[in-house]
Formats: sequence, structure tokens, C-alpha cells
Amino acid sequence: MRRNRLAGARVSSNAKESNEEHRHNGAANGSPIGSAKSAGMGGLKKFSYKKELRRLQVELVKLQEWIRHEGLRVVVLFEGRDAAGKGGAIKRITETLNPRICRVVALGTPTEREKSQWYFQRYVAELPAAGEMVLFDRSWYNRAGVERVMGFCSEAGYLEFMHSCPEFERMLIRSGIVLVKYWFSVSDEEQERRFRERIQNPSKRWKLSPMDLESRRHWADYSRAKDEMFAMTDTRQAPWHVVDADDKKRARLNVIHHLLSRIEYRELVPVKLKLPELDRRKYTRPPIHEQNFIPAVFR
Repeated sequence: MRRNRLAGARVSSNAKESNEEHRHNGAANGSPIGSAKSAGMGGLKKFSYKKELRRLQVELVKLQEWIRHEGLRVVVLFEGRDAAGKGGAIKRITETLNPRICRVVALGTPTEREKSQWYFQRYVAELPAAGEMVLFDRSWYNRAGVERVMGFCSEAGYLEFMHSCPEFERMLIRSGIVLVKYWFSVSDEEQERRFRERIQNPSKRWKLSPMDLESRRHWADYSRAKDEMFAMTDTRQAPWHVVDADDKKRARLNVIHHLLSRIEYRELVPVKLKLPELDRRKYTRPPIHEQNFIPAVFR
């Protein structure tokens, strides 16, 4: 019954097969433009991860300055399986950028008041102003994923989202927002390895929420939900771009490269900076022993 009401959404019984199909479609829809040639690494088989990351991060700074200069509004969505590497990719994108221009939005569980609002309302409040880029670490697609699978929304709410989402995204694009959507695809074997690593690593254990653990019981349900979501929301105006994320480092480089290719930008001539002379006027400061210094444990 649900499939009929979703306008015949095609559901693949094999999540891996579906991922491969959409990888092909994403490549067809995502031909590089603008500075892709200067930023790209197409065809490379061997590479130095650190070297390529540094080079691509320099290009991200150029893109950032272009976004600021041109007053662009950019929205990038990061979705995918738990432990697929979304957070790591976001971190590498943002670590050299100005947080006043590029910011990350990772909304928590909605409050009772937010639950009574129009579903997209709290996401709209986070959309960028001119000269900003916003990266959503999970987004409004929570409704088609975890809320759907775990029963956190009604059938009517889910169906309304599936029919409204494509139009909502077309509205964003018509308003001038640049919208890029990424789905991080990871195999069940690799996800299993990463989950076990997080359990054993005290510094990563916080990444495993009760919801992450419960999701293991619903692997097939999540695969079905993802396929139905793609069938309705992988549109010409706002296509999904699938990231093969079994290799984290390659995935990070490929995502940055692809993001750079989605926005036509130019390198701006930087303003020449000159350090002014240091103010060396005589001034008697308070005794240094009156200040509370932290213990010098490491010397």
C-alpha cells in the first residue's frame, strides 16, 4: 500500500545494487564545471592523501572568498549510513575555512514545540544569508530515514514529506540557493568494522548512540527507506550524489573535489597585507605573579 501511495517508488531488494545505480546517475548529472580542472584529481590512482588534501583545502579557501565576494548562498547536505564518514568529510572541508562564512548545522532531537511546527521550519531558520555556506550534518531527510524506520513520524507525515520535499528543494533553488546533496554509501562489512573500532576506542565511543546500535536491527528497513527516498527526491534540479565511502580518505578527497566542481568560481586577487609597526610605548604592566597561570605540566 505504501509503495502505491508513493507513486510507484521503485524499491531495490539489494541496497548495494541501488547504490551502484545511483553512483552512475550521480556521475552523469555531476559533470565538473568552473575550476574543476585546477582543483581536480580525475584519473589519479596513486596519491598522497595529505598533499592532495592540502591542495584541495587551498581551493576551498578560494571558493569561500568567491562565495563571500559574490554573495552566494550555498547549502550542502550530508546524509548516509551511521559511521559512513560524513563527520570526517565535513571536518576536512571546514578546518581551513572561516566559521563566519562556512558553518555546520547538526540539529538534535526536535522539541515538543518544534514537533508542532511545519516540518521544514527549523531547517529554514538555518539556511544561509548572502555570502555564506551551510553544511548540514544530517538534514530534513531525517524524516525519510530514521523517523520513518523507527516510527517517530506518522504515515501521513511521512507521505507529506515525500511529496513536499522535491518542491521545497525546487523553491530553494529558484530563490538562488546552490543546493548540493551527498549520500555516503558504506558496505555492511565496513560499517561493522567501524562500529567495533568505536566500541574499543574510548575517544570515539561517544559516537555510538543508542539509536546507532538499534539501527543494526533495521539494516534492511534502512535500505528500503533509502531507495524509496531516492526514487522520490533524486530530481533533475537537486540530484543525489553518492559517495563510495568504504575508504574514508578517498571519500573525503572525492567529496571536496566534487563540491569544488559544483560552483563556478575564480581566484580573487588577495589584498596585500602589511604589518604595522608594533606599539612599543613604555607601559608598566601589573606584576606577572598576580595572574593565574595554568600548571605547566608539559614542558
